[in-house]
Amino acid sequence: MVFDGIVISAILGLLRGGSFRSFSGLRLKYGWIFPVLLAVQLIVFITQNKVAWIAAISSYLFIAVYVIGLLFLWMNRNQNGFMLIWIGVLLNFIVMIANGGRMPVSLDAAAILDPAFTTYLKEGLYAKHQILTDASRFGFLGDIIPISSPYPREQVISIGDVIMNIGIFKFIQHLMLQHKGKKASESKLGGDLISVLKRR
Repeated sequence: MVFDGIVISAILGLLRGGSFRSFSGLRLKYGWIFPVLLAVQLIVFITQNKVAWIAAISSYLFIAVYVIGLLFLWMNRNQNGFMLIWIGVLLNFIVMIANGGRMPVSLDAAAILDPAFTTYLKEGLYAKHQILTDASRFGFLGDIIPISSPYPREQVISIGDVIMNIGIFKFIQHLMLQHKGKKASESKLGGDLISVLKRR
């Protein structure tokens, strides 16, 4: 869902006349952490059912990713939208840590997905997810929100995902459109200067 939020925000930013120029000047504290965390999650996802020792520690790895991610977001909380992203990640972290490092997934909500996903979920082949049951803690924070047609990609998300993507939207829109604000200010300043000169 994070990838979807980034893509949608970027497309809307372009439609609103924004550009990617501001990204080149973006400076985040310990910015290298973000791609490393993504790489770790991808590696665990690919190898979790092939390498026994990775499967055994996968829950701990995901918890570590969340803890480091929360610290990274907090250190950069001055960035527009980052506090919302932090809150969204925190909510996901709370429900995962309360359920052994795994995100509970509602089988009713997952009914919109490929049946193979439900099968893998029941067999415990997804290290990051598990079935939502009456014994699950903070189940309302789990993946309980189904998204389907007309949305192009069927998926099940959490409340934390929703808040996180609102923060991502704010962050990307701010970056892509801030040059328009600068141009408007410069144009107004130039117009005011010309008016003053004409009066003289």
